Amino acid sequence: MTDKLLTGQRALVTGASSGIGRAVASALADAGAAVLVNYRSSQEDAEQVVRDINQRGGKAFAVQADVASPGNCEKLFGALEQKLGGVDIVVANAGVQRDAAFTEMTLDDWHKVIEVNLTGQFICAQEAVRRFRLQGLDPDRSPALGKIIFTSSVHQAIPWAGHVNYATAKGGLKLLMESMAQELAPEKIRVNAIAPGAIKTAINQDAWETREAREKLLKLIPYGRVGEAEDIAKAVVWLASDESDYVVGTTLFVDGGMLLYPAFREGG
Repeated sequence: MTDKLLTGQRALVTGASSGIGRAVASALADAGAAVLVNYRSSQEDAEQVVRDINQRGGKAFAVQADVASPGNCEKLFGALEQKLGGVDIVVANAGVQRDAAFTEMTLDDWHKVIEVNLTGQFICAQEAVRRFRLQGLDPDRSPALGKIIFTSSVHQAIPWAGHVNYATAKGGLKLLMESMAQELAPEKIRVNAIAPGAIKTAINQDAWETREAREKLLKLIPYGRVGEAEDIAKAVVWLASDESDYVVGTTLFVDGGMLLYPAFREGG
């Protein structure tokens, strides 16, 4: 991959103060994009992401917003307009988990995960499309009017007992992405998704931190290692770049083969 694939581009990454979002914001900046680092509550972490990017010669700033709020999403895009003159790339990454057995899951936990992981992505993407249209196409910047990348999950395809709210949100996100892509592609707006498998982040630390947990997890991963946030970030850079200009309405699975259902290697 060539260096600085995103020179001159302006990007928003939601949920960028930690984990996958942090790695994505850093990778976009290293590829030449100016980046808005969005966070909901972790101001100190978000500001550290910004400092790290700026110290490496990149350009970034942080803005607090809850993406499940239309007014907060407008605030994010207003900040992009004010500081960078617009936006070219939106990585809708913000997400939460609130796990429970099906009959034990509270309605509040159901609503919260759907609100952030699906409705929030819808709200943010809707505002992005409005901004892309107002800006108009600049072929010197990109052949695309704008690019939206959703962070989905292998659980848009693999059922997940004990996590029905999360799996439902990701399944809905798949068809949100595909329906948007179908509708918006004639305007040269590219909409895609990236679907991580098992990635080493704080949210799933229990699944990989100890040797026993890691060995159990690796049974689900044919490639034989747990993913790093940087694995996702590299793929996002490519999806955001003009190298992937003909990629529309696609989910790119970055999962070490988890979607291959490795339990069936021995005949099921």
